Amino acid sequence: MKNFSAVILAAGAGTRMKSSLPKVTHKLSGKPLLKWVIDSVASLNPDNIVIVLNRDTEVLEESLSGKNIRIVYQEKLLGSANAVMQAEKVLKNYKDSILVLSGDVPLVRSSTLSSLVKNSKTTGASVTVLAAQVENPFGYGRIIRNGNFLEKIVEEKDAAFAEKQIKEINSGIYCFDENLWKALLKVKPNNIKKEYYITDTISILKKAGKKISLFLIKDSYEIKGINDRTELLQAENILKYKKVEELLSSGVSIVDANNIYVSYDAKIGCDTIIYPGAFIDTGVSIGKNCIIKGTNYIINSQINDSSTILYSYIEGAVIGKKVKIGPFSHIRHGSVLKENVKIGNFSETKKATIAKNSKINHLSYIGDAKIGKDVNIGAGTITCNYDGIKKHQTLIGAKSFIGSNVNFIAPVRIGQNVLVAAGSTITRNVSSGKIVIARANQEVKNKKQ
Repeated sequence: MKNFSAVILAAGAGTRMKSSLPKVTHKLSGKPLLKWVIDSVASLNPDNIVIVLNRDTEVLEESLSGKNIRIVYQEKLLGSANAVMQAEKVLKNYKDSILVLSGDVPLVRSSTLSSLVKNSKTTGASVTVLAAQVENPFGYGRIIRNGNFLEKIVEEKDAAFAEKQIKEINSGIYCFDENLWKALLKVKPNNIKKEYYITDTISILKKAGKKISLFLIKDSYEIKGINDRTELLQAENILKYKKVEELLSSGVSIVDANNIYVSYDAKIGCDTIIYPGAFIDTGVSIGKNCIIKGTNYIINSQINDSSTILYSYIEGAVIGKKVKIGPFSHIRHGSVLKENVKIGNFSETKKATIAKNSKINHLSYIGDAKIGKDVNIGAGTITCNYDGIKKHQTLIGAKSFIGSNVNFIAPVRIGQNVLVAAGSTITRNVSSGKIVIARANQEVKNKKQ
């Protein structure tokens, strides 16, 4: 959908967040508020996206590069109309629709924005206001109607008592035509805060004989603004429970929705069961018939069908089919666990590929390693991969048996079908089919009387 441009207002100070960070950088389900809005707009392929920042949010500029994105600055925070005015240098000669929205309204869907722009074009309105009915309108500008027509918008701080009872509110999202710039020039700071309000363009355009339109949305959660951390938490809950509903309807079982966290982008297959305590963060794909049980944290990982995860931490890993992890395992970035692998309690892997049917059951660290098929690694085994300067690799061949409390001093290669005796420290390569014992001889002496 082209033939429109967007202006995203992200210059607000965000003082109610009580934070040293710009408000729009705070994350909702792992993604900055501003990025949510940019993504919703960008998916419609607009001609231009103009983002209005202030100098305190200048640090954002490097992270906002993208197709047709332009950055402008509001040097003084003089209100929303003044903020939009900063986009004129980019869009002054632009003749199509201009969508204006805030960088702190992250839940608005691209389909809603598309419908707003299309409605504005169809009706030929100079401005179309996205509005909604809410139970608690506190803090929002109220829609003042004359019959079925929009008369004006009154901000909360300027509203009379009767106006404050109105539950139809302004979302802060508008679609303008090219008359926007002329209307902005006529906005005056005639309000309690002495700021220039974008809402004043409604009455200005109306007096100029231009058509004004309203577009109501059914789901008011979409226009929920984030002003403080309480509202950020509320938005998190909205996203989570919508995701839970989606998963339940697709065949996923969730034992207690109040005691899990699941990211908006999680992909989970049918007949998988999510038990209380699961924290499924961004970038996670879980297959069918899996069990996610206990206090697990999973991020940026793929878990394939019929695997079981118990009380474990998994980050940046690929987990194959019928894998069992935990309890209390730590699967770190770069780990690849093939089909039917078992990683047991208090074991850790990092940049390790563990082949089919291999087991690391207890209290072991396997890092920078490649483990073959059908390998059994005993308790307390460590790949000593770091020499203080560089990381080195350990290779263990198929069907090898590693006894408990073995240290591999990398780089080292162990062949296939090797038996490494418990308590050994391996410093040299071992060829296939061997038994290796590398420990001091036991001595028994009489006690001195």
